[in-house]
Amino acid sequence: MPTVKNIPGTYRFFFYSFDCNEPIHVHVQREKMTCKFWLEPIALSKNSRFSPRELNRVRRIIQDNMEIIIEAWYEHCG
Repeated sequence: MPTVKNIPGTYRFFFYSFDCNEPIHVHVQREKMTCKFWLEPIALSKNSRFSPRELNRVRRIIQDNMEIIIEAWYEHCG
């Protein structure tokens, strides 16, 4: 599970290698909470335990770091 580097904070942004055949997206984890966001356009795909308020915070972090996340996706998935 490659982790996206250079995004500060308490969240871990990552990809699963077997997900490269899906449209571009990112998984996010904090403690035992996880979610998945599609990136083009940004949309919540799955959520496990994040509150709506925290999902909005994660969405803003994704928006602010979109270039880093997309670059990491293409470095990993080609």
